Amino acid sequence: MCASTKKEVTIDLKKVSTKEELQILLKRNLDFPDYYGRNWDAFWDTITGVVELPEKIIFENWLDLEESIPDEANSLKEMLENYNKKCPMMKTEVEYK
Repeated sequence: MCASTKKEVTIDLKKVSTKEELQILLKRNLDFPDYYGRNWDAFWDTITGVVELPEKIIFENWLDLEESIPDEANSLKEMLENYNKKCPMMKTEVEYK
């Protein structure tokens, strides 16, 4: 995979209150394929081998996500940190607002 052609994606987490809603939002905003499995294993497989992440992802209302589904917020943050360690040439800047 090459570096992403997308420069920046903003994802508003304000109305996310379930894992399913989060996974659907990620799929839609990050252009995941229709067959995306909507779980963390599928997320990892998709970001490391199927799609190119944008150069920057901005998560709006991050604190709302941490309050409503803290385990999922932690998993997402951990996945993106691991991605940046594993793929330093395609590193994605992540901002949590």
